[in-house]
Amino acid sequence: MYMTWVKGLQCWPVFLMMLYTGCRQIDVYEKHTTIPDETWQANLPAEGSFNIADTISSYNLFIVLRHTDAYNFNNIWLNVGLQAPGDTMYIQKVDLSIGSDANGWEGTGMNDIWEVRKKLNTEPRRFKRVGVYNYTVTHAMRTNPLHHIMNVGLRIEKAK
Repeated sequence: MYMTWVKGLQCWPVFLMMLYTGCRQIDVYEKHTTIPDETWQANLPAEGSFNIADTISSYNLFIVLRHTDAYNFNNIWLNVGLQAPGDTMYIQKVDLSIGSDANGWEGTGMNDIWEVRKKLNTEPRRFKRVGVYNYTVTHAMRTNPLHHIMNVGLRIEKAK
């Protein structure tokens, strides 16, 4: 009888850990914009806004891009804009490598759909102001419209 009771207690730490991790808030923002007909016009921004309440923590920013296997390039040039509360939009031109002829597509794929997540900042960054931040992402490729792009998004997560 005693051994059965002791064996039952061995499960409690696992149960409590699952309960703690299951109820814990995940500090992540992620939003995707669907590109109509997989044809991204240069003047169609993927845009959104997110709220920053914690200016002490550091964050990692990612571009999330979903494309088909028929996408014609190994990279994509993007104009990524970020606007702090009460400030003007700061736009950064970014060249993202999403594949190579030798190794194929980066990221994860299923059938002919590929998703790549690329970090925008080399070091985690802190947001200086509390409030709502706005962002925009447009493509800056010479080909317009850009075909076979399905979704474009931004992911922000607290650095560990």
